[in-house]
This record gives sequence, C-alpha cells and structure tokens, in this order.
Amino acid sequence: MIISSISLGSIFLVLFIIGIYNGQFNDYESPKIRILIDDDIE
Repeated sequence: MIISSISLGSIFLVLFIIGIYNGQFNDYESPKIRILIDDDIE
C-alpha cells in the first residue's frame, strides 16, 4: 500500500514537472481580462 501511494505521488510529480517545462502554466492573458468577465450571466 505504501509503495503504490509513493509511486502514484511520484507519477503525479513527474507529470507536474513536465507540464511546467512545456509551458502549461504560462497563462499571461487571463489575469488581465479576468476583471472584465461578468460572472452574473443568467
């Protein structure tokens, strides 16, 4: 059980690091326009 949780955690860590290096989290547009988005859409 401990080995499976460690392996699953390491898999997610590797996928997170791959996502960082591929630019998955480089979103510079959204913070600029987030204030313009109306959340009260009916």
